[in-house]
Amino acid sequence: MKRIVVLGAGFAGLWSAIGAARKLEELRVSRDEVEVVVINKYPFHNIRVRNYEEHLEETIVPLSEVLNPIGVRWIEGDVSDIDLDGKAVVIETSTGRTSQSYDRLVFALGSKLVRPPIKGLGSYAFDVDTYQGAKRLEAHLAGLASSHAPGRYTALVIGAGLTGVEIAAELPARLRKLAGGDAADVKVILADRTPLIAQEMGEAQPVIEHAMAALEVELRPSFFLREIDEQGAILTSGERIFASTVIWCGGMRAHPMTELFSVIHDKQGRLPVDSFLRVKGVADVFAAGDAASLLIDGRHETMMSCQHGRPMGRFAGHNVVCDLLGLEMLPLQVDWYTTVLDLGPWGAVYTWGWDRQLAAEGMTAKRVKQRINCERIYPPRNGSKADIFEAARAEIDAPPKLANLGKSRRAQTDTAVESVD
Repeated sequence: MKRIVVLGAGFAGLWSAIGAARKLEELRVSRDEVEVVVINKYPFHNIRVRNYEEHLEETIVPLSEVLNPIGVRWIEGDVSDIDLDGKAVVIETSTGRTSQSYDRLVFALGSKLVRPPIKGLGSYAFDVDTYQGAKRLEAHLAGLASSHAPGRYTALVIGAGLTGVEIAAELPARLRKLAGGDAADVKVILADRTPLIAQEMGEAQPVIEHAMAALEVELRPSFFLREIDEQGAILTSGERIFASTVIWCGGMRAHPMTELFSVIHDKQGRLPVDSFLRVKGVADVFAAGDAASLLIDGRHETMMSCQHGRPMGRFAGHNVVCDLLGLEMLPLQVDWYTTVLDLGPWGAVYTWGWDRQLAAEGMTAKRVKQRINCERIYPPRNGSKADIFEAARAEIDAPPKLANLGKSRRAQTDTAVESVD
């Protein structure tokens, strides 16, 4: 028997496994001939991009719901080593250490939050990088009512990238609900080292500033952190900010196990892959998602996002089977890019292109965001093998059909959005 092993069950890993199983089914290759195995630390797929939301139970998809109906074996365990020469993976499970051999490997362990050596960061800051981190934040917020600390209902979000903006926009209403009669004490601060908050968001940047003002979120650009303690944060200037809740959103880096590969990594630690998702210079290994870097349109590198992770996974799954069986593979290229950023009760903002031209804002963009986060990026959960395989086709969805981007902002807000990948 030959074996394809997929490391990780995030967006790229889950869809790699489904894509591989789909291709084997299409070729009528039995499980006795080729087996697909997924190794994941937890028994679920986490819709990670929703970890900033309040209802975390909606972010969990049990692996059994998706992988069991299509005949993919999965192992709950933490990958601790990869023997690239011996073609085996070492796994730490609840019952001890084990290993799993492979004929082809798909590395899809994703990314982790960057945690620089800032005093107190590991002890006192919260994050929404993982489901477990988001649950820890949830428990902390629920306990604020019994606290008497200064800044009890003050939340400081450090890092104004996409995640930082989204959690900052979500927090005011969430904290006011928890504060009850003390809602007037609620304060949310969004801080970043950059001279302009959300400065990478192109035409959407002033919209984000407007939304934050409406949500009463204070913006602190040029913010230089010295340390975090139980009372909040201290800046390099000596200024203290009293905040019972400090949330770190300081950027992402590829999973540290990418360092096992003797290749030239990019500045985010990602593995270089070709258009077929093969790791350059490493035999029999594919990579997809946040741990892989691909010129997705021939010019721009993939982003650490589900927008690229999902198609990378589908194509990696298809191609790893074709490579194993000596068949022609499919190159992945996506010639469009969008960003949809949630802005809490205010709505959302939708941009088109790598320079992020404003396409829609407010509740029009919010409906698109909800369709993406709550429907489109979920695998079918009805137990139908046919439906699961249909969702894993190695195809690129059509880009959003947006009318003239040169229209006024008001006209853009009314633009109909038909589909988003």
